[in-house]
Amino acid sequence: MPKYIYKAVTASGKAANGVLESPSLQQAAEQLRGQGLWLTSLNDQADSLLTRELEFSFGGQKVNLEHFTVFCRQLATMYKSGVSLVDAMRLLSEHAPTKPFRQVLGSMAEKMKDGAQFSEAAAEYPRIFGPIFVNMVKAGEAGGNLDGMLERLAVFYEKEHNTRQKVKSAMVYPMIMGVVMVLVVTFMMIFVIPRFVASFASMNVELPLPTRMVIAVSEFLQRYGLVVLPCLFLPKGMSLLIRRSEAGRERLDAWKLRIPVFGTLWHKQALARFSRTFSSLFAAAIPLLETLTLVSQVVANEAIGSVIRKLREDIMKGESMSEPLRRSRLFPPMVVEMMAVGEQTGSLDSMLDKVADFYEADVDAMADRLKSLLEPLMILIIAGVVGIIVLAVMTPTFKMMQEMN
Repeated sequence: MPKYIYKAVTASGKAANGVLESPSLQQAAEQLRGQGLWLTSLNDQADSLLTRELEFSFGGQKVNLEHFTVFCRQLATMYKSGVSLVDAMRLLSEHAPTKPFRQVLGSMAEKMKDGAQFSEAAAEYPRIFGPIFVNMVKAGEAGGNLDGMLERLAVFYEKEHNTRQKVKSAMVYPMIMGVVMVLVVTFMMIFVIPRFVASFASMNVELPLPTRMVIAVSEFLQRYGLVVLPCLFLPKGMSLLIRRSEAGRERLDAWKLRIPVFGTLWHKQALARFSRTFSSLFAAAIPLLETLTLVSQVVANEAIGSVIRKLREDIMKGESMSEPLRRSRLFPPMVVEMMAVGEQTGSLDSMLDKVADFYEADVDAMADRLKSLLEPLMILIIAGVVGIIVLAVMTPTFKMMQEMN
């Protein structure tokens, strides 16, 4: 009997993984869901060529978000125009941007042609079609509103993609300029400064303190540069080590939110993702406790995810949604009050849609401001660092020229 390797999340939000024997991939998925697990990955232990290609191509994001967003929009448009799901999936499989995605869509079209529902076919590929997609499609099928649900999914992924791209664009420029600055300074310290040091030594000139400091750094990099280079990757390694435990991930993500400027941007992005996901699932009539479990997984911040899991426990004890969030510092008063009004008026999904619109627009505006401010700031920083090095080297040179005159 085939064995399947799975990764999942329990109802309490804890990670679970293992190996399961089952006659088929679909039965394995159904068996795990019957145990109350939300699948994040399910693969044949034999690890066929197709599975390896999918894992390499799609990685931890299930599928390239841009490609998946385009797929959702095209599917929603075609289905709303009267094209059957089977025909739509066949057409989309022919024009999918990657070979693995084409194979998956084609396989799903064949399964649906043989009588499987769209949600059942999608559930067999959990690395591509996550729990949010599958549950919303299943709700649309059950309620006879699949066209509306596909439209909502298209909007959901479009908003998520746009917000993520804005945050990335704000981060890319300072990262590139930082790398350029490190390369320029390293080149000057290793290849340029030693030429001046030889000149200073031959003339027995007393060097000022800034010049001696620059020379000391240069000599250190020449001797221990190969040791310093791996240390540049030490923060990333420490981060991966800390994130191996749930408590470590929570502390690290809480610290990230306190970083000046960028922490605020990440916080607003997480709140936008929380509001948009919660609204979409709630509008799809997904049970509240399941909605909170899913939201805690996709919010992409363990500190905020922990608050959502605690909220789930408080609701099971009979509390309202707004009161536990009011006690948390991670949810601003506006979000809490909007949720409270939504609870009282029965319009929680529309209220959260408004909150998501607000934070998505705020993230866009903040990302644009950061880009416009960081560009001249990073140029000034690089110019300042290089200028200090040049000045430290040229000062004794000018002094020697004056003494010669």
